[in-house]
Amino acid sequence: MTKQPGTIRIRHSYWNRVLWLATAIGAVSGFFLLYPINEYVYYYEHYPHAPTVWAFILGQLVSSLKGNTPQKTVFYTLVGAALGLAMGLFFNAWQKKQSQIQTLRTALGENLGALIAQGEGPRLEFKSSFRWDRRQNRVNRSLEGAVLKTLAGFMNSQGGTLLIGVEDGGEISGLEKDFATLKKKSRDGFELAVMTAVSTKLGPEFCRHLDFIFHRIEDKDVCRIIVAPAQQPVFVKQDRATRFYLRTGGSTRELNIQEALSYVSSRRK
Repeated sequence: MTKQPGTIRIRHSYWNRVLWLATAIGAVSGFFLLYPINEYVYYYEHYPHAPTVWAFILGQLVSSLKGNTPQKTVFYTLVGAALGLAMGLFFNAWQKKQSQIQTLRTALGENLGALIAQGEGPRLEFKSSFRWDRRQNRVNRSLEGAVLKTLAGFMNSQGGTLLIGVEDGGEISGLEKDFATLKKKSRDGFELAVMTAVSTKLGPEFCRHLDFIFHRIEDKDVCRIIVAPAQQPVFVKQDRATRFYLRTGGSTRELNIQEALSYVSSRRK
């Protein structure tokens, strides 16, 4: 199963620690910051001329620490913890967005010709078309399944790039034949067709893990799909069955039930 599942476990473990730390800091801040602020306001509302505000606040805190006002203690601790957790979740989402932006910037900075010259690998795969069978010279829906299999495999591992319109050997085949099969015969129509297939066979929630970039090379269109890793397992509905794929090495392979359950369990941990 290589090192990829382990990498995902590390990423999840890191974010779990971040959220726990944010919650703990929030709980402490709730008691030692929100609580005193409230007592400060309360003091001046009820004792506006008294000079011992800090002594009053300190006395209230000490009293709470001794267990004399458990309701106040629990309330401010929980409020602080909730605020800390919210900040942790926001930071988590912000970090993921920044990572996605950086991935896109890196991809845009890559020369397509140089990328193709690298050949297929753990995070790069070529497909000559999405649904047009060049050998049979007709639409072949099973080819869509091969594309979805690759996308799911990337999502279940560390992400990657799928180039559609490129032969296995690196020759440019283009997307013109695919365009001709679409109702909207354009790049937008092609992207819509892929996203519709993903939404139907993988689930609409996984569409957000895909970014599309189109290139013109050798006077032909090539689609680059940048795939971000998914946080939850991605399954593909194929042939009235639900299948699980993982990118390992330079290929995408299907895991049997035992392997899939083990992998899903490891990700949850």
